[in-house]
Amino acid sequence: MSQTQSLSRRARGDGRQYWGARLRAALAITFVFAAFDASPPQPKIIVAFGDSLIAGYGLQPHEAFPRVLCRRLRRDGYDVVIVNAGLTGDTTQKGLSRLSSVETFEPDLVILELGANDMLNGLDPKLTEANLERIIVQLLGKGTPVLLAAMRADPEPLDESQRRSFDALFPALAARHALPFFPYFLQGVHGDPELVLWGGIHPNHEGVRRIVDQIAPLVERALDEAGSKSAALGQDS
Repeated sequence: MSQTQSLSRRARGDGRQYWGARLRAALAITFVFAAFDASPPQPKIIVAFGDSLIAGYGLQPHEAFPRVLCRRLRRDGYDVVIVNAGLTGDTTQKGLSRLSSVETFEPDLVILELGANDMLNGLDPKLTEANLERIIVQLLGKGTPVLLAAMRADPEPLDESQRRSFDALFPALAARHALPFFPYFLQGVHGDPELVLWGGIHPNHEGVRRIVDQIAPLVERALDEAGSKSAALGQDS
């Protein structure tokens, strides 16, 4: 073998070793990035789905329930975005008809507060329960956790039997579907002239803060539980 041929073979061997080392290094880097995703975590999306009590009737946008709750959760260390899906005058039937718009956000949690306008319009509580049932089943069926916030019947316009049925439907739904449950959205606010607007129904900005103080721990637990379930599903897969 000539000296030139020997040098040529050695060069090819050195080249293979060089590119082999480069390939191994590149694969190692790929595996590292696959194991440790460098992309920042995305905020949790919460949809507050309800009527004027969610929408912020009579308030400035920054005083409405979704914005006040968002500030509270962020202060407590939760990276969240809260969508205001409240619509003044909404009944459970109207809420059901626009449920698809809520689902487009792919929320990590839905706070469901509907039913007060059904009661004020004198609708049969059985219809209210059926509509809420359909909303809950559809959301849960797509893997979206639901926190149910209840309302309570006023003395009018329902009769005594209907009032009992209305007040009972919310805890029944929560128990049936094992939902985190806030027993009364206006708890500690309704009837307090210092915490409501004219008309005595809708909370003022201080009333909203009172509601948020009461419901925030429940929302945080729901987010924690949803995160734990997601992590468990990821491990199982």
